[in-house]
Amino acid sequence: MSGMGAKTTTDFASFRKAAGQLVDVRSPGEFAKGHWPGAVNLPLFNDEQRAEVGTTYKQQGRGQAIELGLALVGPRLSAMAQRLRNLAEASGSLRIYCWRGGMRSNSVGWLAGLVDQTPLVLEGGYKAYRSWVLEQFRCDWPVKLLGGRTGSGKTDLLLALAKRDVAVVDLEGLANHRGSSFGGLGLPEQPSTEHYENCLAEALDRHRNTGAAEIWLEAESAQVGRCRIPRDLFVQMQGADVLEVQRSADERVEQLVAVYGHQGAAELTEATQRISRRLGPQRTRQALDSIASGDMRDACRAMLDYYDRCYNHELEQARDRRSVSIAGLDPEAAAEHLLALGLVRSIRATGSAADTASGQ
Repeated sequence: MSGMGAKTTTDFASFRKAAGQLVDVRSPGEFAKGHWPGAVNLPLFNDEQRAEVGTTYKQQGRGQAIELGLALVGPRLSAMAQRLRNLAEASGSLRIYCWRGGMRSNSVGWLAGLVDQTPLVLEGGYKAYRSWVLEQFRCDWPVKLLGGRTGSGKTDLLLALAKRDVAVVDLEGLANHRGSSFGGLGLPEQPSTEHYENCLAEALDRHRNTGAAEIWLEAESAQVGRCRIPRDLFVQMQGADVLEVQRSADERVEQLVAVYGHQGAAELTEATQRISRRLGPQRTRQALDSIASGDMRDACRAMLDYYDRCYNHELEQARDRRSVSIAGLDPEAAAEHLLALGLVRSIRATGSAADTASGQ
């Protein structure tokens, strides 16, 4: 295949800086487990074919595996070439990777060259990308945490701050989960922990590139549904300063009703039963009876005491905590309030402070 189609194999740093559509040519199963965010999947083999080629390689050798691969891919080459051309026309260029930067990515790179493209192929493949991802969590990050009792609307507040150029990483949004027994209701399927890590690393890196002096995360436990916050990042979170926002109990109940009240009784009942041991028999019965009768406010009140006790225990671990009331304020007004008090700073403000300190 050498010389039959223009492609360039490049190192990870150059590949990352380059422009162009990311094309992941691994199997759909590999892609689903985790991929470079923003990549499209154009698999050379499906999952069964990949397994068959791998078995042939181990049992019969490289030559037989190549012959089998060509036979499997041959009927699809024209369609793949057209897809590569379309992707290149939409984005200007292509960046292609497989697991280790081997035969799959080089073969697809060769095919792209035959339709007048000059793609980049990642040396080291997705394995090199995962090494970069895991390295990000070992970096020191200027992490600050937004805390508050269940129903305080912390996620809505963080999103409002993000719209005002505050550096925010939405841990729950990336996980498609609100972090409790009820957290997955009404949300898309969660990503794998591996892909969650990929998205977190990219979000942190974007803030690094803006020069953010503080990055705001929601105070979370290590597990967000089935997604796990990387240990090295979680250790930093445990030592970070916490800004606790406070609302009245009635506001918190209304927030929970707004988020969960439209969910079906069966789903709410199942979620309540999952925490029945921790709620205790009296609160569990009260919550279940209220759900059955359609009284979501009473159901939420029955559970807030349990969640408050959990929150109190977690907050005791905080190194430094400052509290501020946002009672009566919607998320947009609350965001403006925190910025006006100087408790949270936008990227522009932190950049200006840094320029002043350096004499620019």
